[in-house]
Amino acid sequence: MKNETQIKDLVREKYTEIASQPKQQNYSSCCGATSSCQEVYSIMADDYSKLEGYNPDADLGLGCGLPTEFAKIKAGDTVVDLGSGGGNDAFIARRIVGDYGQVIGIDFTEKMIELARANAARLGYKNVEFRHGDIENMPLFSNKADVIVSNCVLNLVPNKHKVFGEIFRVLKPGGHFSISDIVIDGELPAKWKEVAELYAGCVSGAIQKSEYLGIINEAGFKNMIVQKDKTINIPDDILAAYLDEEEIMEYKKELVRIASITVYAEKLSKDDRNCCGPESNCC
Repeated sequence: MKNETQIKDLVREKYTEIASQPKQQNYSSCCGATSSCQEVYSIMADDYSKLEGYNPDADLGLGCGLPTEFAKIKAGDTVVDLGSGGGNDAFIARRIVGDYGQVIGIDFTEKMIELARANAARLGYKNVEFRHGDIENMPLFSNKADVIVSNCVLNLVPNKHKVFGEIFRVLKPGGHFSISDIVIDGELPAKWKEVAELYAGCVSGAIQKSEYLGIINEAGFKNMIVQKDKTINIPDDILAAYLDEEEIMEYKKELVRIASITVYAEKLSKDDRNCCGPESNCC
């Protein structure tokens, strides 16, 4: 298994490719950057087109849910989008917060930041900004955000405990998040964990659903709700790109469930942990 630095380098490389190619190619390729199978992202993505603020140029087809639809964003809020990509969720959030709110997108792939900034400039948005940074150590002061959203990103991050600690730090007391992500019930085939494009495609980086929800509880969040839970069915032709016939039969027999979940949780108004900044160890 690759170490954390190698995983981050892999994800950065893959998503740089994705940002540099047409959206149609992302949909028709496995995990957005290769051509070895038909459609991993499109079997995960939900339809954004009916949400106000949707901009097709910013939608790279990389999501697995609609967190902004569930995020209880209000006019005037400060919203942070983790792994903001081309700006899709950020622009939908901007439609809700209005001219007096603020939206900040964070992504650690420079090409994605360039793309999102170009989209924001073309749309004339003055209260949407995109910052280059690692969501394990966000370039934001503590108690900054009313709402944090993220769409199919945290499964790409090796240290999920650290990310949720950072989410807690950056949220204002009384703030909340809504995050869509990929989780699993059961065990994925061991060989999948070594397949780079399946990691970048949000499959082999996923962890057990119970572990994922447990990390959120450990970070100090309260009133957690799973807002949506959708099974992801991987077609046989995609399985065949990575498993032989016997392994496919074994995979199906093991009843592994891959799911997209959207999770909501709150940071209570009183925080006794004194999370004071990015260097704080309290989270």
